[in-house]
Amino acid sequence: MVQDDAKTIDQLNEEADIAADYLEGLLDIADYEGDIEMGVRNGRPMVQIVADDDTDIKHLIGRNGEVVDALQQLTRLAVQQKTGERSHLIVDVDGFLKHKRQRLRDVALDAIDEVRETGEPVDLKPMNSFERKIVHDVVREEGFKSRSHGEEPHRYVTIYLKNSAAADDDVDDDAADEVADAPVAADEVAAE
Repeated sequence: MVQDDAKTIDQLNEEADIAADYLEGLLDIADYEGDIEMGVRNGRPMVQIVADDDTDIKHLIGRNGEVVDALQQLTRLAVQQKTGERSHLIVDVDGFLKHKRQRLRDVALDAIDEVRETGEPVDLKPMNSFERKIVHDVVREEGFKSRSHGEEPHRYVTIYLKNSAAADDDVDDDAADEVADAPVAADEVAAE
């Protein structure tokens, strides 16, 4: 993914500050206790909500992360309204993204094992661009090939042996996907 113009660290920190203020306001309205941690990771502003109360935090994550996704979209809009520029801000709640990344990594590794054993391509369930990007990265690291198929929201990844003719025909490792517009950005958290 190529960003339009590289932003300075000061601009990224300003976006994180705006996002933190916005999220603190939302937490106050919802009457949730939470701490806001912010910074810049992988060239993107990052804001994480951390809370001691597991009940509140689960509400902020939602089923399959849909509340985190919504918070991120709303917060990006709030930042854009203040700065006049599109933001690639990442919002996380209590390490949800790190756990999601690990689960996707495990799914990809299981599929790679199946491809290795059978020699046949394996189709994964439909995923958003964030999820597909993680899978493509794992597949590449393991020396296999992958390709995305289908149309949103039913786009999915197929994993192939590296020397598979099907993989060589028209390999699409989602480089064209607009990962920054995914509900949760692909490079949200550096490998921890």
